Amino acid sequence: MSFDFLAMFTAFGLIFLAELPDKTMFASLAMGTRMKPLYVWFGTSTAFIVHVAIAIGAGSLLGLLPELLVKLVSAALFGFGAFLLLRGDGGGDEADEAGGGKIVTGFWPVYTTAFMAVFISEWGDLTQITTANLAATNPALPTAIGAAAALMTVSALALLVGRFIAKRVPLKVVQRIGGVCMLGLCVWTLIEAFV
Repeated sequence: MSFDFLAMFTAFGLIFLAELPDKTMFASLAMGTRMKPLYVWFGTSTAFIVHVAIAIGAGSLLGLLPELLVKLVSAALFGFGAFLLLRGDGGGDEADEAGGGKIVTGFWPVYTTAFMAVFISEWGDLTQITTANLAATNPALPTAIGAAAALMTVSALALLVGRFIAKRVPLKVVQRIGGVCMLGLCVWTLIEAFV
């Protein structure tokens, strides 16, 4: 059995686009202005890995259901994700909310703060649902690697170039691109279900 690079790149692309305009990117950016960015990245990355593992487990369980039912549920979830992204508000207020407060120093306080901020806020998030959805119809390991890499990349981007992105690239554009991709996957999954 060979490694499914298509599943990994699909997961990376979808999760990256869905997470880029998400509240976690703005939270990472805000935390990075008040805490050591590398420590923040370790904390957010660990939380993302835990969430991906949970999502992969849920998606693998979905994969045990009859194939037509899985494809219909997957199409519905992709459609719902497209709806959320295409009607979204851009999520610009989270950076302001997360930016207040005192400066936190030291590895463990920063790591714990970043981990808990992401761990709590990502429950039932679009990216977690999308990861579970992808795992229901694709190999688990490539999907997990792609999803985790995308989430960790977005966090790193927020910490490294978040201010540049926020000022130069309209997040609504990124959100729309992610929504169109999700809508395309919804249609594709429906076609696969009935053809």
